[in-house]
Amino acid sequence: MTDRLYRFTFEQFAVRGAMVSLDASWRALVDGHDYAPPVRDYLGQTLAAATMLSCIIKFKGSLILQLQGDGPLRTLVAQATERRTIRGMALAVEDVPDSGFAGTFGTGRLTMTAESPRGERFQGIVVLQGESIAQVLEAYFHQSEQLATRIWLAAGRHTAAGLLLQRLPGAQDDAEDWRRVCLLADTLTREELLQQAPTQILRRLFHEELIRLYEPEPVAFRCSCSRERIDSVLRLMGQREVESIVAEQGAVEANCEFCNARYRLDAVDVAGLFADSPPLAPSESQH
Repeated sequence: MTDRLYRFTFEQFAVRGAMVSLDASWRALVDGHDYAPPVRDYLGQTLAAATMLSCIIKFKGSLILQLQGDGPLRTLVAQATERRTIRGMALAVEDVPDSGFAGTFGTGRLTMTAESPRGERFQGIVVLQGESIAQVLEAYFHQSEQLATRIWLAAGRHTAAGLLLQRLPGAQDDAEDWRRVCLLADTLTREELLQQAPTQILRRLFHEELIRLYEPEPVAFRCSCSRERIDSVLRLMGQREVESIVAEQGAVEANCEFCNARYRLDAVDVAGLFADSPPLAPSESQH
């Protein structure tokens, strides 16, 4: 029942929803990092949100949520793809105390980016307003999409989870139904989100409603970093620049912020990297 994304719709009125529970995929993402508990939990919430949003926004590719602020937690990035693979990272400039949402992020913005494999991109930006990541996302859909949306998120050391409800575009006569299901969802506790299976939660919350629950989709952590990508970046830097770094530091080192993988290339690696590069053209100046 873990590492699954669930989609559902209410049969008698125009509201759709999603639930996600991340377990092994979440631990695989954070185990290599020494995130402070507030940073870890905000990252887990953002990742759960991105996973749910990736199934309700019509696109093929990836959905990226990025929160940036001037507080101690400067950047959060969460990515979910149509293949239900996820990755994410956080950058903090100092120890991050548990000082609430505003104290952690300060003044900043949320950027939501949908990107297709062909390079097509849709991007929306809103300021960080509210007392949680869920409220920031709800404000985004209210301002940018004019879609009534409610989101509940929770994350801890072992699990990240979320519930999303959204009125379908064009819905007009279901205001009372919308209020009712939101009131029911507001009874959901953090402990339930983190400890109970999504199907159990849906049964408790909406047992009097007629729900169509679709087949759950597995979610997995995947990072796109590789030695080949590192080699490509170094080739773009140029042989002279890379060799100067090796001469000064003994090796070129690169760390992936998403999966914490470490790549180290010494002088022999660098020589092999540029072995097939075309020789530099001789200078036309004469001495």
